[in-house]
Amino acid sequence: MSHRIVRFLAAAGAAVSLLAVPFAAQAENYGGTLRIGSFQSPRHLNSAVQSGMATTIPATQLFASLLRYDDGQDLNNHPRNLEDVVGSGPFKFKSFVPGKEVILERFDDYFIEDRPYLDRVVVQINEDVTTLFLGLQQDNLHLVPFMADSTILQMAESNPAIQMIDQGYDGVGSLVWLGINTQREPFDDVRVRQALAYALDKDFIIEALAAGYANRADGPIHSGSPYATDDRKTYEQDHAKAKALLDEAGLTPDEDGVRFALTIDIMPGSQMYKSVAEYARQEFKQLGIDAQLRSFSDFPSYAEKMARHDYDVVSDSVWNWGDPVIGVHRTFHSDNIKNIIWTNTQGYKNERVDELLDQATVELDEEKRKELYKEFQQIVAEELPIIHISERPHHTLASPAVANPPQTIWGVLSPLDEVYLEQ
Repeated sequence: MSHRIVRFLAAAGAAVSLLAVPFAAQAENYGGTLRIGSFQSPRHLNSAVQSGMATTIPATQLFASLLRYDDGQDLNNHPRNLEDVVGSGPFKFKSFVPGKEVILERFDDYFIEDRPYLDRVVVQINEDVTTLFLGLQQDNLHLVPFMADSTILQMAESNPAIQMIDQGYDGVGSLVWLGINTQREPFDDVRVRQALAYALDKDFIIEALAAGYANRADGPIHSGSPYATDDRKTYEQDHAKAKALLDEAGLTPDEDGVRFALTIDIMPGSQMYKSVAEYARQEFKQLGIDAQLRSFSDFPSYAEKMARHDYDVVSDSVWNWGDPVIGVHRTFHSDNIKNIIWTNTQGYKNERVDELLDQATVELDEEKRKELYKEFQQIVAEELPIIHISERPHHTLASPAVANPPQTIWGVLSPLDEVYLEQ
């Protein structure tokens, strides 16, 4: 039975059981400390300045993050991003030890009566996902969100004492891709970019490298979004077609059978990025492309490289962030070609794409907006500044003691005021 079917049946069973269980915690279940494991450490707790799971997990419990303090100090480095944090959420700030833990305590004046149910939330930080999983198995942790490591997911699925939840990530919309520097030869030629796409077998990547947990991605908008479309070009592995495109682009093999060289940069933080890069290197070499890999010991070094647009191809992952205006436009609009990571670092320019994105930003009619995004996706799928590979298989792994685990489109990035621990 495939992982998808297993997960569907599990979700269906959970839905049925929820009909029989009241969402409100009983009096005997009030209180307790929820321990969350996170493999990323925030720089501070103001999600208005820094997005991503590291900051947003604690920040959404403290909301709202301030956009200004009116004291003349720089928002990015303001001391109250780290201490004496202001908020109105279900929990209040207690302490933060960078790289170790964030402690939040119940806010008794929360605007919803009798919530939150928990007394305290502790986010424990460890970059090693295996250590976090062991902590969950040993009851030292209650929740480990954003787990996408296929080996860990396989172990979790075989353990009946662990809740394995794949709901709660549609709002995030995380996509794994190979970004291409379209301002650098020979990648400024669409035929070369298409040839790279035809080199790859995405279904192999899903089944072999992601152990069947991921979903295939063929476009810039996550399938969980109402604006996603299947009516666009896709690329099935076809080495003959890839070689023909490279020949047409004038990139014929030399006496050693090499057409040109490229380097695939690998974003640190996930084995999946490395696995995709290693697989792509082997497939590219079969086309006569001398592909090399470049890894980074830390994220800042990688981010600096991307910000300078100093790369050929990169194995990366970026979030859609709910509405395309937030997470998709930044990657494709030519006005956003900046020296900042996770902007349009592909250097992609298309006037029609800019027009479509601008129109979609202000269009209020949902059907018209879908049509605008449909045309945008069709153009991008043809011109391929990015080869979309898969949708990251994020799961929340939970102890059986956790009741009402977050399963909205934002999952653990939403307030945890309804979560409680079975006593």
